[in-house]
Amino acid sequence: MNIAFVVDPLESIKPYKDSSFAMMRAAAARGHRLFVLFQEDLAWIGNKVEARATELQLTGSEDDWYRVVGESTGELARFGAVLMRKDPPFDTEYLYSTFLLELAEARGARVYNSPRSLRDFNEKLAIARFPQFTAPTLVTRQETAIRAFLAEHGDIVLKPLDGMGGTSVFRIRADDPNVGVIIETLTLHGRRTAMAQRFIPDIVRGDKRILLIDGVPVPYALARIPKAGETRGNLAAGGTGVAQPLSARDREIAEGVGPVAKAHGLLIVGLDVIGDCLTEVNVTSPTCMREILDQTGFDTPALVMDALERRA
Repeated sequence: MNIAFVVDPLESIKPYKDSSFAMMRAAAARGHRLFVLFQEDLAWIGNKVEARATELQLTGSEDDWYRVVGESTGELARFGAVLMRKDPPFDTEYLYSTFLLELAEARGARVYNSPRSLRDFNEKLAIARFPQFTAPTLVTRQETAIRAFLAEHGDIVLKPLDGMGGTSVFRIRADDPNVGVIIETLTLHGRRTAMAQRFIPDIVRGDKRILLIDGVPVPYALARIPKAGETRGNLAAGGTGVAQPLSARDREIAEGVGPVAKAHGLLIVGLDVIGDCLTEVNVTSPTCMREILDQTGFDTPALVMDALERRA
């Protein structure tokens, strides 16, 4: 099967931890041909979506990890699968890419995750579909509403709806002298919507990433434990990843979300769980496959290949 990955620039990929690379390696091990393309390679022309794609071969090294073996241009339906793995931010160019990918789907392309669901499942707001699993949450751009939520709960987290890796995530207590400026900064003085959640003390035991592959939970989560003095567990913010078996509550959440995700064409999903609460549903380019593989031997990328081969 020919598999195309829509990714960030190749020089930004770090093979020792990158989940897209781990999936490429799993695909190559099964004899599939690998192609990469970038957002700028997509074009609608002659009433069809075409893309220039570069064929890669993996070298077996994690330093000079690939070599280019060719290029081709044509409709995306020529691939057995197209994996949309471009990292956030979910900006207007990302949005336009989902429209183009959806047009390609209409002509027979098999795109994962579903372009429509990439739009419909905002990674922060998607938790609203599963209120039975969430902590108290507020989504608003109004300072008065955020202040009232803070007064009610005393200790909250405030974050933008389009961030990743823990960027611009603030913990605010009721007596924080910077409450006003934090709210003004995140909401752009009421022009941008933000999310507030009750602070969950269990963050000290990690912000768990639970992976769903075609609706089925991987049996291990990666608990991302904050470094000293931090309340963010994100690996990009200096957290330490520790793989651990799913708890009963983890599995309950995963099995509650999994069928919904699968029904919406979401092949690869990363749930963020703190304590007993679902805090985010990551659908753009969920990570942590490599860390789980290295620490437990459980091969999540192989599950992805199994799912793609079933669908193909």
